[in-house]
Amino acid sequence: MISPQDLEGMSFEQALQRLEQIVGELESGKAELERSIEIYEDGAALKAHCEKKLEAARLKVEKIVLGQGGAAQGGAISAEAAEFN
Repeated sequence: MISPQDLEGMSFEQALQRLEQIVGELESGKAELERSIEIYEDGAALKAHCEKKLEAARLKVEKIVLGQGGAAQGGAISAEAAEFN
């Protein structure tokens, strides 16, 4: 079980990597029921953590694009340009 302290210390990339591992384990169908439930709960917590990190990044980008005066600076950002790899 992932603790809230463990989550707070994880970067987006670390959480996403662990979430991908969990999905792989669940999709394999090899985990026992109790293990599947446990890692599913971890996956839900990791998903929420990733969403929180993405929202924070989106707000930072929005702040940069809008600038201090609230007017757009530099135009819109395309979906491709806004992706974080």
